[in-house]
Amino acid sequence: MILVDEPRWPGRGHLWSHLVSDVSLAELHAFAEMLGSPRRAFDRDHYDIPAHRFRTALWLGATLVPSRELTARLRAAGLRRPKHLTR
Repeated sequence: MILVDEPRWPGRGHLWSHLVSDVSLAELHAFAEMLGSPRRAFDRDHYDIPAHRFRTALWLGATLVPSRELTARLRAAGLRRPKHLTR
């Protein structure tokens, strides 16, 4: 399942959401491609999507969840990749 949180994370003059899958990274990459998110928006285990793509993500079928639930579901699926494990 594709999950997204509210766009409330500031950066580079925009607000951002996190887009994750609790199934697989393959599912996440396929959804991000449909959404039009560039691969460079992928960060370890999620995509950062700007606020202007948020409603489209919901329209394409992403499920809105609170940020804490998004992280918990990512961990439960074994897909969480903390910063200290990136190299």
